[in-house]
Amino acid sequence: MTDDPVADLGYARLDTQRAARTGDPEVVYGAGKTPTQVVEILGRLHEAHPEHAVLATRLTDEAIAAVVAAHPAAVVDETARAVTLGDLPRPRGSVVVVSAGTSDAPVAAEAALTARVYGAGVRTVNDVGVAGLHRVLAVREELLRAHCLVVVAGMEGALPSVVGGLTGVPLVAVPTSVGYGAAFGGVAALLGMLNSCAPGVTVVNIDNGFGAGVFAARVARNARPLVGDGDGVDGDGVDGDRP
Repeated sequence: MTDDPVADLGYARLDTQRAARTGDPEVVYGAGKTPTQVVEILGRLHEAHPEHAVLATRLTDEAIAAVVAAHPAAVVDETARAVTLGDLPRPRGSVVVVSAGTSDAPVAAEAALTARVYGAGVRTVNDVGVAGLHRVLAVREELLRAHCLVVVAGMEGALPSVVGGLTGVPLVAVPTSVGYGAAFGGVAALLGMLNSCAPGVTVVNIDNGFGAGVFAARVARNARPLVGDGDGVDGDGVDGDRP
């Protein structure tokens, strides 16, 4: 880690000591940045934090291509429109990312990748929206084994309320901009989640998979150690049953 708390690139001032304060390096929000800026910022953050994976989100095709060309070791998540550079941490705790429909996949993928970069073990449960309640009921036991749930849904945003009523696991809801006209670009889902009658539902902003992933990972990695195999992590790199 550098001793200088700021790396001044002229167009950006990087917080190079964020990992020392919070446990996690600064993340590159790619929207609005040029490919050249994304490449330089990601590289400088990696230099400042060689022991951490660094993450860039919301990238255009051009930015992804530029990052891969400049940093061949970068790993691309096409669905999340994100890249990581550096080794991912050994997972601690268990996060399950639940999405209502296939159209929610980009936001769910962003949440899952972010939680992984922030140090949690992650599983995904896809396409279990409320139009077919039997689908989410069939995976209830898997949801109960998580330390934290991320529930992603558009339309009327009902899935977090259903999951919150079926489990007692900490839950962060993510409204997406998926839906027809009266969905108002995710506002309907956001308001539905904010008005959830299920206790314990926390809500982030529309399409904010990143924020949900950070929250979930911090819950999971600070959870109590699991009873079982010494390190509390099972063979797939994700924690087993909650105590």
